[in-house]
Amino acid sequence: MDTAISLAGKDFVLSAADVTAARSIVVMKEDQDKIQELDRFRLLSAGGDLGDVAQFTEYIQRNVHLYELRAGTSLSTRQIAHFIRGELARALRERPYEINLILGGYDQGEGTSLYYIDYLGSLHMMKYTAQGYAAYFVLSTLDRLYRPNMNLEEALEVLRACLDEMGRRFLLKQRHFMVKIADERGVRVLENAFVDASGTPTSSVTGAAAAAATS
Repeated sequence: MDTAISLAGKDFVLSAADVTAARSIVVMKEDQDKIQELDRFRLLSAGGDLGDVAQFTEYIQRNVHLYELRAGTSLSTRQIAHFIRGELARALRERPYEINLILGGYDQGEGTSLYYIDYLGSLHMMKYTAQGYAAYFVLSTLDRLYRPNMNLEEALEVLRACLDEMGRRFLLKQRHFMVKIADERGVRVLENAFVDASGTPTSSVTGAAAAAATS
């Protein structure tokens, strides 16, 4: 039941994901960070089996760091995308991961890039994309509202429109979402953009969890 939405703007990548950790009919917590920071400039949004998500994203993060230590230079976003695809393809016939991913990042001299990667190892470079049930509801909104070279405020408005659509149409109410950005300044959480499915801003992951506990 994971939701991940990402889009590339003029000089940044914006990623949003719900923060609910659930299994079957049980919600275990509502402060789960599903957007892994691979390094200073790359974000990996992941959804799927909780164990596979934790193991695979950490494995990718550690290998990205290991390559940088060995080679003295960091991998580009494109190189990381192909590395992830290769690992998923190799695991597919032995012990497949139940995981779907969105990789976004900023490269000096090249700008931003965004990749859709699914559990079968399919890889596509995108301007915007979504994983999970969100794809059924928000891709049409992204088709309608997305424009190349949007600034941050315009991109946040598109994202809020997507989350508002989820809040109206999706049977399960995912109340809280985390938003992160990757740009020339690096990766960071947009505190003021942490929103619930109705588009109402909240302050932080902790604040969202507290709100859920009292609802």
